[in-house]
Formats: sequence, structure tokens, C-alpha cells
Amino acid sequence: MLSRDRSVVTIQRELTAFARRARAAAARMHPELSLVSFTLLSHLEDQQGCRATDLAAYYMLDKSTISRQIAGLEKLGFVERISDPDDHRIQVLRLTPAGTAKLAEAAELRRQAFHERLADWAPEDLDRFAEYLLRYNSLAENGG
Repeated sequence: MLSRDRSVVTIQRELTAFARRARAAAARMHPELSLVSFTLLSHLEDQQGCRATDLAAYYMLDKSTISRQIAGLEKLGFVERISDPDDHRIQVLRLTPAGTAKLAEAAELRRQAFHERLADWAPEDLDRFAEYLLRYNSLAENGG
């Protein structure tokens, strides 16, 4: 196997391991939230609310899956439905103050975890790693 091929296999393996650890860490930090639920809360925060159909389309999930997830988040008091000010027939999902607080708490826990894991990295290594991640993720955002 060529060096480039070995590197790509290693990157794929390590990113998969990273994703598994991230899911496990999220489950430990927020046992009441699935990774999907947490992701939906984050999206609602980023978009400052949206329709359930928009969530389903964005994440390419079945509407019934979104409906179940949203129902659970509503039951926890993290999400509420409001009428769209432009069309009162449309329901918009948005975070409640409790949902906003849960995301802020999660962000702080993640920040602490990253600081601990990267504590002994040299600043130039952190800069380089950040640049590589930005470059890699920009390709995904552009359909690459």
C-alpha cells in the first residue's frame, strides 16, 4: 500500500474512533439527550428556530423520526412550538430558556474536555491541527 493510502486509512480509522468517543462522551455528559437530540438542539440554536420539516430535510431524516425526537425534547422542556409570525398556520420550533441553558452547559463541558485533552500540545501544533480541520470540513461544506 502506498504511503498516501496508508495515511488515508489511518485518518479514516482515527476519525471514526473520534466520533465513537464523542458519542460516548456526550452520553456521559448528557444522559437525558441522545446524540440526535443534542444535534437538533444545536441546529435550532444556530437557526434561531425552524420548522420540523426543515429539520427533517436538513438531516435527511424521516419526518416521524424528527417528530419523535422533538416530542422528547418538548417533554424535557428544551423546545417549544410557536406560530410563525408571517403565517400562523405554520409551527416553528425554538429553544426554551431551559434548552438554551442545556446547550450552554454542554458547550462548557466540551470546552473543558478539549482543553484537558490538548493541554500538553504546543501552540503551533494546535494552530496546525485547527487549520487542517478547517480545511477538511470546508470540503464537506462545499460538497467535496
